[in-house]
Amino acid sequence: MREFGGLKAIVTGGGSGIGLAVALRLAGHGAEVAVLDLQPGGAVNGFVTDVADDASVRSAVRAAADRLGGVDILVNNAGIGAVGTVEDNPDDQWHRVLDVNVLGIVRTSRAVLPYLRESAHAAIVNVCSIAATAGLPERALYSASKGAVLSLTLAMAADHIREGIRVNCVNPGTADTPWVTRLLEAAEDPEAERAALNARQPLGRLVTADEVAAAVVYLAGPAAGSVTGTALAVDGGMAGLRLRPAGA
Repeated sequence: MREFGGLKAIVTGGGSGIGLAVALRLAGHGAEVAVLDLQPGGAVNGFVTDVADDASVRSAVRAAADRLGGVDILVNNAGIGAVGTVEDNPDDQWHRVLDVNVLGIVRTSRAVLPYLRESAHAAIVNVCSIAATAGLPERALYSASKGAVLSLTLAMAADHIREGIRVNCVNPGTADTPWVTRLLEAAEDPEAERAALNARQPLGRLVTADEVAAAVVYLAGPAAGSVTGTALAVDGGMAGLRLRPAGA
């Protein structure tokens, strides 16, 4: 399938995890892809970028757009996590997480918008989280940042719809990513912690990065031409299902 043939995409945080899966899937469907990341890895069009620094973002977007010959799709995936209740994270950590997870989207989107306005197929997909819509324990800071991403997505969709730019987000459940792996490794009983995370999602397992990428690519693509202002949950049923205990 080459439905993305001729389209140019930028993926932030595309050096690993969900972002890498998105970049690979977009390329597999025919898009030309640029990866913006602190460590873009072996990406053919990789640009070292700090989404917490406006000059870095503007320089990387300009270079990527020059390399690709324009931008049709922006996937705002770069983000960092945080663990703790509202009492646990110091102010500097709050500033850092919000700076990356929320303002990182702002910086990249405003740098890319001039290119999207020139595109006949313009789409932005933000990677949000189930944490934006469900209360998860010890995720106060992370949840606040992703709640802001959800609201920002809706506001951007309204602001830019008449410019022909669609804006949506994907809300993954707990995904099998390097960050989750590090959390599990730091737990007192990693196997028990993984089992608990699996059980929290009705499907009974973690979401895969490729499953999230498939949802991102759908929202970014021609098949979603009438989809904007939408949050697509990829969470194993966590947001919407209320199952009875097994055997009950």
